[in-house]
Amino acid sequence: MRCKYCGHSIPEGMLYCENCGKEVCIVPEYNPLDDLLSEQIKGAINGDEPDNEEFYHYRTSAATGRRRTDTVSQRERAHAGRDRIQPERERKLSERERKRRQAERRREIKRKKRRKRMLILLIILIGIVGGCFALYQVSYRGIVRKGYRELKKESYQEAKRAFEKALSKDSKKADAYIGLSKVYLEEEIPEEGENLFLDALEKQPKNVELYEACVQFYLDSHQSEEIPHLLEDAEEVVTEALAEYIISEPEFSLDDEEVFEDVRELELTASKGQSIYYTTDGSKPTKSSTKYTEPIQLDEGDTEIQAIAVDKKGIPSLVASKTYTVELPIEDAPAVSPSTGQYDTAVPIEIKVPEGYEAYYTLDGTEPTTASKKYDGPITMPQGETLFKAILVNGKGRESGVTTRNYMLETSE
Repeated sequence: MRCKYCGHSIPEGMLYCENCGKEVCIVPEYNPLDDLLSEQIKGAINGDEPDNEEFYHYRTSAATGRRRTDTVSQRERAHAGRDRIQPERERKLSERERKRRQAERRREIKRKKRRKRMLILLIILIGIVGGCFALYQVSYRGIVRKGYRELKKESYQEAKRAFEKALSKDSKKADAYIGLSKVYLEEEIPEEGENLFLDALEKQPKNVELYEACVQFYLDSHQSEEIPHLLEDAEEVVTEALAEYIISEPEFSLDDEEVFEDVRELELTASKGQSIYYTTDGSKPTKSSTKYTEPIQLDEGDTEIQAIAVDKKGIPSLVASKTYTVELPIEDAPAVSPSTGQYDTAVPIEIKVPEGYEAYYTLDGTEPTTASKKYDGPITMPQGETLFKAILVNGKGRESGVTTRNYMLETSE
C-alpha cells in the first residue's frame, strides 16, 4: 500500500506514513454529498422535482466542511503521526547515542592501553640506552674517548691512564696509540711516542693501521725524515697500503764508477711535483740543505753527492749517495835546467812550474814529496856532486813524474 499523500510505500499493519507522518485511511470517509445525490437520483426515477437549492447547499457545505475537515484531519493526523514518530526517533537517537558512547569508551580504553604500552616501551628503551651507555663507557671506544676528553682538558695523567687502559683491552687498534703519542707530544717527550710505536710495530709488523699512525706521528712531531727509514724494511702488505708515503730517491745523470778526466755537470731528477735537496760535503741532506735548481759542477778530485726527494706533504725519500772522481791529465815530469853535466862555475838550477802547479825538490837523491822543499825560485848549484830530483803537484795534490839531474861542480880557485 502507498501513501495517498506522498506516494511512499507503507508496510502492512502500519497506521501512518513513515515519510510524511500522515495517518493511513483504511475505512472510506463519509461524504454527505453522496447521500444527496442518491436521493435526487431516486426522486428522478419516481418523478419528483429535484431540490437544487438543497443540493447546492449541501454541495457547498460539504465541500467547505470537507476542506475544513480535511485540514483538521490532516493536522490531527500529522500530530498523531508525530506523536507516534517521536518515541521512535527518540528511541533511535538514544540507540545511536548509546552506541556512540560505547564506541567512545572503547576508543578511550584503546588509548589507555596504547599509552601504557608506550610507557612500557619507553621504560624498556631507557633501560636499553642506559645499559648500552654503561657498556660503552667501559668499552675500548668509550675509554679512548674519555682519554681524548682528558687530553683536551690538559689532564695528561688521566688521559695517559685512559689510553693505557684502552691498550690493555686491544693492542691492535691504533686509536689508543695515537692518543697516547699526543700526550707525549704535549709533554714534550716525543721520543717516548716514537718508542711506543716502534715497540708495537716490532710485535705487529703487518699492522697497516699502526704503521699509518706512526707515519702521522712523525709528521706531527716534525720528524718526517724518519718516515722513509720506517717503511724501508716494512712488509709488502704495508708498503702496498702506504705507497703514497714512499718517495723514490732522486736519479743521477752520471755513473759514479767512471773516472772523468775533465770537469763534469751532474743532473738530478725526481718525480713531478717533488723537490730535491743535496749536499757535497758528505753530510746527510735535509729540507734545510741546498735545493737543487741547476746542474752541479764536479771539479777535479773526489766529490760525494748525497740527495733526497721531498713531496708536497714534506715526506722525504731515502738518501741517494754517489761519489764522483775527476782526474784531470797531469803534467809530465817538470822541465829542469841546466841539464846533467860537469860545471866549473855555479849555474842556477831552475824548474819550470806550469800554472796551477807547485814544485818540490831534493838535493840528496831522495824521492821528492809535498813534504820536501818547495821551489820558489832559482837554486844555487852546490859544490861537488849533486843528485837533484824534482816533481810537480797540482791543486788536488796529484804528483807528476820525477825529473832527475846529476850535477858535478868543480870550481877553480
